[in-house]
Amino acid sequence: MLTSLSIKNYALIDNLQVDFNNGLSIITGETGAGKSILLGGLSLILGKRADLSSLKDTTQKCVIEAVFDVSNYNLKTLFEAEDFDYEAQTIIRREILPSGKSRAFVNDSPVNLNSLQLLGERLIDIHSQHQTLQLISNDFQFQVIDALANNNELLQSYALELKAYKKLQKELQELLNFQDEAIKEHDYNTFLLNELVEANLIEGEQQALEEEYETLNNIEGIKEKLSVSYQLLSDEQIGILTSLTTIKNNLKNIAAFSSKYEDLFNRVNSSLIDLDDVFNEIDVLQDGLEADPSRLEEVDSKLKILHNLMQKHIASDVSELIKIKNELDDKVAVTESLDKTIAKKQSEIETKTNQLKIISRKISKKRSEVVPQLKEQLETILVNLGMPNAQFKIEILFCEQFFASGQDELSFLFLANKGGSFNELKKAASGGELSRIMLAIKSVLSNYIQLPTIMFDEIDTGVSGEISNKMGDIMLQMSKTMQVFSITHLPQIAAKGHSHFKVFKEDVNEVTQTNLVRLNHDERIVEIAQMLGGVEMSSSAIAHAKELLN
Repeated sequence: MLTSLSIKNYALIDNLQVDFNNGLSIITGETGAGKSILLGGLSLILGKRADLSSLKDTTQKCVIEAVFDVSNYNLKTLFEAEDFDYEAQTIIRREILPSGKSRAFVNDSPVNLNSLQLLGERLIDIHSQHQTLQLISNDFQFQVIDALANNNELLQSYALELKAYKKLQKELQELLNFQDEAIKEHDYNTFLLNELVEANLIEGEQQALEEEYETLNNIEGIKEKLSVSYQLLSDEQIGILTSLTTIKNNLKNIAAFSSKYEDLFNRVNSSLIDLDDVFNEIDVLQDGLEADPSRLEEVDSKLKILHNLMQKHIASDVSELIKIKNELDDKVAVTESLDKTIAKKQSEIETKTNQLKIISRKISKKRSEVVPQLKEQLETILVNLGMPNAQFKIEILFCEQFFASGQDELSFLFLANKGGSFNELKKAASGGELSRIMLAIKSVLSNYIQLPTIMFDEIDTGVSGEISNKMGDIMLQMSKTMQVFSITHLPQIAAKGHSHFKVFKEDVNEVTQTNLVRLNHDERIVEIAQMLGGVEMSSSAIAHAKELLN
């Protein structure tokens, strides 16, 4: 419920601070006194867009702040979803700066207007005679029926299942689309894969093949160089090994004389061991070298295949070709296994469809059961509101399609007068009748669910005294379970309120200002008497006002 409202520098309001109670609060005032300004300021709190024309003094910022007691509204989930700081006493502040920029805060944390609107819809419902579009909405009509049917838990289960069902459908469609594209590419991908498979790719083989190719391609030159090296090392007269052996023996004879000679001996001996190892390896390499034209051709062919594949796939080495082969292998495998995957997904959708239908039928059954009850309650209320011939024709039709709130199609028809025919609400009811129907529906709803604060903005326009008395009784009854505001020109309704506020204009230092004050009992008598008989109050008007208040 709205517990307090503060408005500074907005339109004709300089500085307004007012506290509100639970129950039925009445707001009255002469035409043009500024009731619409008050509603405009409240709308900004609920997320309406603002502009500089809202500022009374364009050099100062406009600040509107409202405090709500949200402890009974089950809003913690919404606060978490929108990343608001939850407080039982929630403060919403809206600021309009002289630059034209607007800022909004929930419990001192900045929020965007979309989030503020979501919260605002759960806090205050402003209803006027011209705002009845909600009434003719199928979604709203279902909300009314579901409130009476106590379908909340079933609808939550249905929503979860529907979300999962739509996710599965999306995944299936993606698979089917992928299959269409994959089939087109399958043959080509298979051809590319086979090329790479036939190449028998081995990590690091390119370097080995290139070395083998160079060896086979230069076999005679290599053999010649190895042979010369072998001779230089092994010649019995002047060979390097023979000479180095002589040097080693000479140094060995003098090694004992000094550590310097011993060091020379060790170094020469080490070199001799290394050269001897080189000699043996040259000998082995010579024995293994043979010209092999067929192997050379084979290596050359394999290298050409690798180079062509790397050029074709824009790869820098064999490891990249292996990676590409694996990717193609996956694509081909996925394409070939798509039928099984699609069949599995279709089976999951079928299971989910059956689960949805089970929940939908339960929802539909409970809706159908409460339709007669809703019809009777609405028609009874409308009789008291001066519509004795009003009738509703509400039909629930179960169909195959899954909608946001079940599988039902709703026909919500209305007949205002005898001899007429049932038609849609927007065609069968006038503006005033729609307002009374909305009042009746809100009255019924208030018995079943926790409604937000509701503000009726002159929905009693054009209504007679007796009917307005009944409207006041309905608002009073509603206020037992929720906070209700009524902006009214009718004394019969004004007298029903637990609290009474008056909007008025006054000139301060030759500047017109709008203000709002709470009236005490005596002030209420005067206000209601003026509503009955004008500014020049008669004793009978005062007596009538007292009678209404009592």
